[in-house]
Amino acid sequence: MLAFYWPWLFILLPLPLLIKRINLSSVGGHLQLPGIATTVNVSSSVNRKGSRKRYWLMWMLLLLAIARPQWLGDPIELPAKGRDLMIAVDLSGSMQIEDMVINGKTVNRFTLIQHVLSDFIERRKGDRLGLILFADHAYLQAPLTLDRRSVAMFLDDAQIGLVGKQTAIGEAIALAVKRFDKMDESNRVLILLTDGSNNAGNIEPEVAAQIAAKRNITIYTIGVGAELLERRTIFGKERINPSMDLDEDQLKKLASMTKGRYFRARNSEELESIYQEIDKLEPVSRDQLSYRPKSELFYWPLLMSLLLSFLISLQQQWPNQLLPKTKEADQ
Repeated sequence: MLAFYWPWLFILLPLPLLIKRINLSSVGGHLQLPGIATTVNVSSSVNRKGSRKRYWLMWMLLLLAIARPQWLGDPIELPAKGRDLMIAVDLSGSMQIEDMVINGKTVNRFTLIQHVLSDFIERRKGDRLGLILFADHAYLQAPLTLDRRSVAMFLDDAQIGLVGKQTAIGEAIALAVKRFDKMDESNRVLILLTDGSNNAGNIEPEVAAQIAAKRNITIYTIGVGAELLERRTIFGKERINPSMDLDEDQLKKLASMTKGRYFRARNSEELESIYQEIDKLEPVSRDQLSYRPKSELFYWPLLMSLLLSFLISLQQQWPNQLLPKTKEADQ
């Protein structure tokens, strides 16, 4: 889109006419320009109108250049300073327990997390997101980045048992702390999803949480798994608690140590409401910045004006050579 930085300068367009009128009134109706003879030959008289047009064109080009024309590109949004938000997902063997339901279909716990977490990731516009997968050990799957689509893709490609069958919660927290330390100071949040208790790794969760608290990292822990599951046996239906291994007391303690919160996700509705609650606790910055790329165009009318001025100067110095001969001049 074409725009002008100083569009109000166009009010100066009739300025030459105003100056001419003032000069005419001051010299009694006769305009005498300095450096130009009062006797005008036939050729210049015939081309007076053409000269006037050229002078007016030169003035308009100068005014156009001074008004500073610019070409504005499409608006580009800049990500506002948000949070560094790391998501740690349990990939231990128990995550394949099918005690969750999506749209009436029974699925395992990890499939539910993938389904609901993808929407949460999409909403975190302006945040740097990262993904940690943990089981026997913790691994960084996606470093902190503004590319939410890549983080969602890495989550979608993950598989249960990829990094073992046990649960190293302490290592997941420690790895998140390590990655946060490499980033500039910001609001640091870790969301940890698990369905078990710490039984692997080389660091205790409480020790890792103490370090996280000193680094001003807030941890939100989410315990995943249904409380009741019916299964058929040779003796009939049997009701069991599939979340017996979930250590809620430890998860509550880890969250409390870092001024976070513990949530319980027994089904898809609860997990979705948890993510919405985290959105409220850690809101995305709404002050999005944007800019429009600008290309300066003033040099084009300025160059044309200078070229026209040069041609007019040549015309005044060699009028017979540059001006076309008229019939009156030939006579």
